[in-house]
Amino acid sequence: MTLAITNTLTGNKEPFKPLGDPVTMYVCGMTPKDRPHLGHAFMFVHMDVIRRYLEYRGYTVRHIQNFTDIDDKIIDRARAADRDPLDWSREYTEAYFEVMDRLHVRRAHEYPLVTANIPGIIQDVQELIDGGHAYPTSTGVYFDAATFEDYGALSGRTEEDGAAGARIAVDDEKRDPRDWALWKLDNESSVTWDSPWGRGRPGWHIECSTMIRRTLGEQIDIHGGGADLMFPHHENELAQSEAATGCQPFVSYWVHTGLVLTDGEKMAHSLGNFTTTADVLTDVPPDVLRLYLLSVHYRSTLQFSLSAIEQTRTGYERLLAVTRARGGNAAGDGAELESEASAARQAFEAAMDDDFNAPRAIGALFEFGRAINRLAPGCSAADVEKAQGTLTSLLGVLGIELHEPDAASDDATPFIDLLVNLRQQLREAKQWELADNIRDDLGALDVVIEDKPDGTVWRRG
Repeated sequence: MTLAITNTLTGNKEPFKPLGDPVTMYVCGMTPKDRPHLGHAFMFVHMDVIRRYLEYRGYTVRHIQNFTDIDDKIIDRARAADRDPLDWSREYTEAYFEVMDRLHVRRAHEYPLVTANIPGIIQDVQELIDGGHAYPTSTGVYFDAATFEDYGALSGRTEEDGAAGARIAVDDEKRDPRDWALWKLDNESSVTWDSPWGRGRPGWHIECSTMIRRTLGEQIDIHGGGADLMFPHHENELAQSEAATGCQPFVSYWVHTGLVLTDGEKMAHSLGNFTTTADVLTDVPPDVLRLYLLSVHYRSTLQFSLSAIEQTRTGYERLLAVTRARGGNAAGDGAELESEASAARQAFEAAMDDDFNAPRAIGALFEFGRAINRLAPGCSAADVEKAQGTLTSLLGVLGIELHEPDAASDDATPFIDLLVNLRQQLREAKQWELADNIRDDLGALDVVIEDKPDGTVWRRG
């Protein structure tokens, strides 16, 4: 079966035909203004599975994921806390890695930052002005939506108030309500840059266009992100990227994940109704949480439920129990078990080839686990171990590992406390690299550090 992906732009499930080698994949990363919540975890885990499955299928993937390390909301929160905005965003960037590493989300090949791409952003804005697609005002530079004929094709929304497309107030000098800010003049903030139009900082949407262009080129295979980014962010990205380069399509496959809801409402920092991923991981093992997040298709909505997570824990324990099965007949014929393994792999691949249908793939693995338990007494130990290896290998494609619970020794506690305290002192001295080295070294020893509002704590992973 050929891998097919639902392309948001067309609304169709399309055969995957990459532009070349490697497959280019860009995922819109966090605006690190707070700790990652379960909505972030849902999106990044599913994007990780897409990358993993492409690699399983033999593709080489070049995966880029940005951090919007400066924007109005970061500046506002940092100002309210009497903090430097870049220190603020750096802290929550670290918080992202702390939880996503635990969830086995593979690290992107590169994490471009907005603040490291200002010259390229200025160059791209000027290119749009020169091409007649953007114009300066007394408050900044705007993209002229009327100059891009296909505006609205991605989201189907063409008459929205342009204020939704820019993180600033409506500007009377805008030619069209749909126009959005490419550059925002600002003489008051501590985080601004010189430009041909005055001192300021980039608008939200141009940042990703520039970072994609500088890291992956003018056309890419896959652009991922949450459904809430479809409009205005991705709609505006598409317009300004194609207007600047003339290359169409800018993205071959737009891939959007569904939202995580709590009490029927989107979980979001801006709404204050979020549950942080770190808080859930206090009581839920990472592989159980990952299995829970993959329990619905990536394009579906997930209603956050602690009881559903507990049901997932029971399911995880059933899978774990399969690894304890032992062969009961040294001379047994393992042909049927081998046939079940082959059927499970085929069912797994058929599900994943069908728009990365992880829930269906997981269902096939549960069926295979039941077959192993049923057939193990009549098979040799070697045959059972081989089947168990197939099960764990396919779970690994989904980033799920099966771990027996263990009681870790606390003999090293005083030394870990010492290192954690040293890391905190380094952070206070803004020695970020050294502090990160301590975190990473402890992480390699399965010690997880969590920075909470009331201080830093650690625990064994």
